[in-house]
Amino acid sequence: MIITLFVIYVIIILGTIFSVLLYGNSPIRSLSWVLIIITIPILGVLFYVVLGINRRKFKFFQLNFSTKRSLYDFKHKREKNDNFSNNVDSEKIKKLEVLMSKSSGFPAVEGNRINLLKNGKDTFEEIFKTLEIAEKFIHIQYYLIEEGVLLNKLINLFALKINEGVEVRLLYDALGSNNLKKRTIEKLKKIGVDVFSILPLNMKSLLTTINYRNHRKIIIIDGITCFTGGVNISDKYIEDSPDLGVWEDIHLKVKGPLVDHLHRVFIKDFYFASNKELLNENKYLPKKNKVGESLAQVVVGGPDLKYVSILYQYTAMIDCAEKSICIENPYFIPNKMLLEALKMAVLRGVDVQLIIPKKTDNIIAKYSMYANFEDLLSAGVTIGVLQEGFLHSKLIIVDDEIASVGSGNFDYRSFEHNYEMNTLIYDNEIAKELSNNFKKNRVNCLILDYDSFKKRSLKQKLLEGFARIFSPLL
Repeated sequence: MIITLFVIYVIIILGTIFSVLLYGNSPIRSLSWVLIIITIPILGVLFYVVLGINRRKFKFFQLNFSTKRSLYDFKHKREKNDNFSNNVDSEKIKKLEVLMSKSSGFPAVEGNRINLLKNGKDTFEEIFKTLEIAEKFIHIQYYLIEEGVLLNKLINLFALKINEGVEVRLLYDALGSNNLKKRTIEKLKKIGVDVFSILPLNMKSLLTTINYRNHRKIIIIDGITCFTGGVNISDKYIEDSPDLGVWEDIHLKVKGPLVDHLHRVFIKDFYFASNKELLNENKYLPKKNKVGESLAQVVVGGPDLKYVSILYQYTAMIDCAEKSICIENPYFIPNKMLLEALKMAVLRGVDVQLIIPKKTDNIIAKYSMYANFEDLLSAGVTIGVLQEGFLHSKLIIVDDEIASVGSGNFDYRSFEHNYEMNTLIYDNEIAKELSNNFKKNRVNCLILDYDSFKKRSLKQKLLEGFARIFSPLL
C-alpha cells in the first residue's frame, strides 16, 4: 500500500514538473516552482495548482470565469467600437497608444477633464461630494472595502440616494475584502444596494480562483463622472495607524469620453459577478461630449486576456523615455525584462528615479524589492526610501509628458494574475503636476548609496536571496 501511494505521488510530482517545464513563463519562475515542488512534499504540488499554473497556455486548466469573460467580450465587441477619436502627433505617444489599444482593447480618447487627488483626505472629500449629487445611478467596485468610518458614511449615503430613486451597485473582491462583515453585506442588501463579490471564496472553486483577484478601483456616477486610481475604501487613507502610518496614494477624477471606457470595465465585471447585463447606450452609457483637453487611455489587465498588457505598458513606457522616468510603487518586484529595460534606459542617458516606502505590509515583498537594488544602483538608478507613511501609489511618469495612475504594481501578481486597471494620461500639464508631487516625496526620502548598500549585512543578503526565490510567486 505504501509503495503504491509512493508511486502515485512520484507520478504526480513528475507530471507537475512536466507542466512547469512545458508551460512555464520564464526559466527563473519555472526553477522556483520545481524547487518548491521537490522540497515541499504534497503542499508543493498544491501550491503550484493554486498559484502557479499558467492558464493562458495550459488549456486543461482554463478557468470557467476566463471563458465567461471572453464570451462577453465577443458578444459585445461592437459596443467597444465607439466614435471617439484622437489626433496624436507625437510618434512616441502614437506607438504606445497603438500597443496598448491592441493588447488591452481600448484606444486613447481626447476631450477629457482629469483632476488629480493626491491623498486619501482629498480623494474621499471629492468622492462624497460627487456622490451626493448623483441622480440616476452609482456604480462602485473596489478590491478592498474595509469596516470603519468611511464605509459607514458610504452606507448612510447609499440609503439616502436609494430613497431618492438612485440605483446603487457594488462589487468587492472576496479576498481583498475578506474582513467585510456578513451583517454589513446584509445591511447593504437591505437598504437596496445590488451587491456582489467577485470570485467568492467557497470550497467548490477555492483552489482555482483564490490566486486570481480583482484589484480594480472604480466609481461611476450617472455615467458622467468616474473616480479611479489606487485608493481603496479604508480608514487607513485618512487615519494614522501605529504600524504603517497614513497610506499615501493617488486617485483621479475623470469626466469626458474616457468615462465610457472606464464604465465598460465595471459593466463587464458586474456581469461576471452577477449575470446581469447593464449595457444600455441611453441610460448607463450616455453620449459623452468633450469637456477638457486631456488625451487618455484605459489599460486593463487580467488572466482572461491574451496579452500581459500591464507588463507591456510599463516596459513600453520605459523604452520610450528620452529624458526621465519617475516611478512610485510599494511592491517594486520587476521581472527580468523590466530590470533590463531600466538599466538600458540609464545607459542611454535617461534619469531613472524610484521611490518605495520604508514601511511595508508584506515582509517578503520588501526583501524581494531590495534583492534587485544593488544591480539597479550599480547601473545608475536613483532609489529613494520614503521615511514617513506607507506609499501605496502605482505611478510612472515619462519625460514629464506621459503618466500612468492605477492599480497595477510592478510585480508578477499584477502582470499575470490580478485583474488590474491603469489610466494612461498623455498630458504635459498633468504629468508635470505628478512630477512635482514626486519631487516633494523625494525630499522626504533616504537616498540609497551604492557603496553603502553593498556593505549591508550578510543576514540582509541572505533574506533577500531567500525572498528572491519566491518573488515570481508573489
